[in-house]
Amino acid sequence: MSRPRRPLARTILTPILAVLGAGAWLAGLAALPSPASAEGADKPTLTVYTYDSFSAEWGPGPQLKAQFETSCACTLDFVGLDDGVAILNRLKLEGPSTRADVALGLTSDLIPEAKATGLFTDSGVDTAELTVPAGFSDPVFVPYDYSYLAFVYDTETVKTPPTSLADLISGDPDQKIVIEDPRTSTPGLGFLLWMKAVYGDDAAAKWRELQPRILTVTPGWSEAYGLFTKGEVPIVLSYTTSPAYHEIEEKTDRYQAAAFDEGHYLQIEIAGILKSSEHRELAQRFLAFLVSKEAQQTLPTTNWALPVRGDIDLPEAFSHLVTVEKPLLIDPETVAQNRRAWTDEWLQAVGAR
Repeated sequence: MSRPRRPLARTILTPILAVLGAGAWLAGLAALPSPASAEGADKPTLTVYTYDSFSAEWGPGPQLKAQFETSCACTLDFVGLDDGVAILNRLKLEGPSTRADVALGLTSDLIPEAKATGLFTDSGVDTAELTVPAGFSDPVFVPYDYSYLAFVYDTETVKTPPTSLADLISGDPDQKIVIEDPRTSTPGLGFLLWMKAVYGDDAAAKWRELQPRILTVTPGWSEAYGLFTKGEVPIVLSYTTSPAYHEIEEKTDRYQAAAFDEGHYLQIEIAGILKSSEHRELAQRFLAFLVSKEAQQTLPTTNWALPVRGDIDLPEAFSHLVTVEKPLLIDPETVAQNRRAWTDEWLQAVGAR
């Protein structure tokens, strides 16, 4: 989770500009040889698919790139995609021919589905000492941060925030909310599972009750949060950690997360190595770096999520966040078996297309 993302057009233009830049560089090289440039060209490039707010200039990507490249003798290339679910969708389309060495930004809910593609290999990273709520142990994927889903509200508009999912569902339909699409977005999928964890077989009926409050369903988190910060909607599906960003970066406590009695859904972000990677050893070093103290100290105030190490000093603003007494999490195998059916149920109830 990070700040609202730049338009995807920037991501689409990047390869085009890279090609043009390469042509200009080659022309210059013919006229004026550069040993330093030649030496740089020999460095391996580690390509990491992630979500675009992670790779953006305001996200953790640039800092992590600078930190890792000081010792890897490589170039770290983050490729920003729309959201966590979109990363998996992209890998399914590309298959073994993908140029990605690492996928970063899926959630633990997607582990069985990701493994079923046959595209991933064991990480080789020891995660035994990492501290993740509900525990985490998997030979393929490495957790690097986590947060809890929450509805963030504008205190200047919402004077009585919801205190539960039931309260949100039965609230004033004129006070709109914005949520994300579970087919393309990890918070959208998380909310789908949150509703299922609380309401079970009654989830479809609860979705129908909630539908009048939904202003729109966005493809990803950044579009939804952008509508919220522009004042177009007073409540948005985001994370308990979102207010820390506003407090630290904008020096305001205007935006707050509503604490829900039924609990909050836990979202664990993970990274994995692609079996087709030609730089597996380098990819393993990157995943080990991702859970190092140096990288973990960077993530909370750039990705606005909680670290998976217990020795990280968090800013004072993180002590003001909602304390989650009831973490909710559905077993990933159950998610894999039911995700399509639960998504169809959501589509029929909400009417999204």
